[in-house]
Amino acid sequence: MDKATKIWLNGDIVDWDAAKIHLLTHGLHYGTAVFEGIRCYRTDGGPAIFRLYDHVWRLINSAKIYLMELRYNADEIAEAIKSTVRANRSDECYIRPIAYYGYGEMGVNPLPNKVDLAIAAWRWGAYLGEGALEKGVRCMVSSWRRISPLTLPPQAKSSANYANSALAKIEAIKAGYDEAILLNVNGMVSEATGENVFRVKRGALSTPPASAGVLRGITRDTVIQLAAEIGVECRRIDISREELYTSDELFLSGTAAEITPISEVDGRKVGNGAFPITRKLQAAYENAVRGRNSNHSQWLTYVEGD
Repeated sequence: MDKATKIWLNGDIVDWDAAKIHLLTHGLHYGTAVFEGIRCYRTDGGPAIFRLYDHVWRLINSAKIYLMELRYNADEIAEAIKSTVRANRSDECYIRPIAYYGYGEMGVNPLPNKVDLAIAAWRWGAYLGEGALEKGVRCMVSSWRRISPLTLPPQAKSSANYANSALAKIEAIKAGYDEAILLNVNGMVSEATGENVFRVKRGALSTPPASAGVLRGITRDTVIQLAAEIGVECRRIDISREELYTSDELFLSGTAAEITPISEVDGRKVGNGAFPITRKLQAAYENAVRGRNSNHSQWLTYVEGD
């Protein structure tokens, strides 16, 4: 991890190494935490956070699902995120806000405990490894199934949900792959361990619907909008495992992973190794996050702005 210098913790900017929590923090023991992953990009107008308020509102909604009473409103959280980036003097970074039931009472019931909020920011390059954005990644279909909405709420970006992802990721790494794709309990494609999945077949783009148990990714939404602008309609439809194998193109989308091609699934090469639509979307995404697309200037919040 590329250590930074400052972290925002419950309203104060503290030194990176001083940002500590108690060993008996509820969220540590029971997964009662919600978080976001956000990126700040270098642009000609200065550092800019991509789709800041979309992330802030998803954090607030995740907290609502878990009955967390945040002590800050959307504007205050957004300003705290900007302050964290400024405190670290970052022109490009990954940002991790996390709200969690803190120290107080032990036991499964989190409600007696106050909710703490922390924000960290650090430099984080290619999430899936150097060269992944260009060459793509090798994926396997995990033996673990994606959590069902009947067990945990997938639309809350909760720490608890990512125990499911961690098991699938470990399985993939141990098997020699870069990433895992999880099916849902009905055997249809859901998502990867930290990314949404897109398929291209005969020029048509598709991605699993929310009913497949996916998190409605903000990068996923960005891709759908950018695809329409380049003349590619995206359908939200169920995708089967074998349809992964017969795709012309596959790619992952996520704040950390951005838009990453999938080169192989379960030992089967994807398409002919070319990713023409994926490349167009990568270029459109890069233009948007770098402030080079005036049609989407509203997606950027400049760190030094009001």
